[in-house]
Amino acid sequence: MAALPASFQHANKAAIAAALAENSESIGADVEPGEIQEVDMQAQADDIRTVFSHPTSFNVKHPLYSPWTLWFDSPATKGRNLPQTPISSFPQTPVPQTPGVAAAQGWMEDIKRVVSFDSVEEFWGLYNHIVPPSQLPQKANYYLFKEGIIPAWEDEANKNGGKWSIQLPKEKNRSQVDKMWLYTMLAAIGETFDPHLTSGEATEPNTQSLITGVIVSTRPQFYRLSIWTRLAPSGDEDKLRERIETVGRHFKINVLGYPETQKLAGPLATEVEFLSHKDSEKKGKAAKKLVI
Repeated sequence: MAALPASFQHANKAAIAAALAENSESIGADVEPGEIQEVDMQAQADDIRTVFSHPTSFNVKHPLYSPWTLWFDSPATKGRNLPQTPISSFPQTPVPQTPGVAAAQGWMEDIKRVVSFDSVEEFWGLYNHIVPPSQLPQKANYYLFKEGIIPAWEDEANKNGGKWSIQLPKEKNRSQVDKMWLYTMLAAIGETFDPHLTSGEATEPNTQSLITGVIVSTRPQFYRLSIWTRLAPSGDEDKLRERIETVGRHFKINVLGYPETQKLAGPLATEVEFLSHKDSEKKGKAAKKLVI
């Protein structure tokens, strides 16, 4: 497992403290009035096993804000009845019955569902047992999307959105791409890409996160990391544009670790760029991009 930044280590300590507090509340449930029960707090602490210290035998789970599903494809999975995943063979992937799925049917036939999860522990259990991007074959892709959303433009949750993406030369970034992908996934499942949800600006009770999924792709000469959003700004939608730009800025600075002013474009490399899915379909035509 990659070393966690200080913020995640702090969160782990807080989770353990919360678990201890929950256990202590249940102490004394069977004690008679006036009776004093001795409690071995050290024994209770020793019995709590998180995924951080016991990757395969943890007994504490911390739920995520939303459940997620990991999908995978590579040249080896195309046209196969039994998909070959980085872990093992899984039953044939059922195509979720979401709006617009008919248009994505052919696309989804080659993408294999690996697993769904809804807790921090299950995420680390998955992460510890899949092949990292740096070791994937050429033309392979991981898609981590919220449960019920398929990694296709045609899905109802994606059709009005777009994506932030960056292209990174393979030789220069082979040693960094695994960490970048890990931090991208952590930001997605931790809902830190879209601060609109936690800053107090969201006035609607059912405000949804902009993020629907994240992708890492390996190509012969480069890697590509992408963040998909459920909305894309158009015209004079200044508030949505600002919110989308905040996602891209967080991606570049806090997740990828680049200074905001650093220029990244070069041979086989791009800036951190946003393009709506509708503009992506305009092949050969000028598309409107946002650049951070």
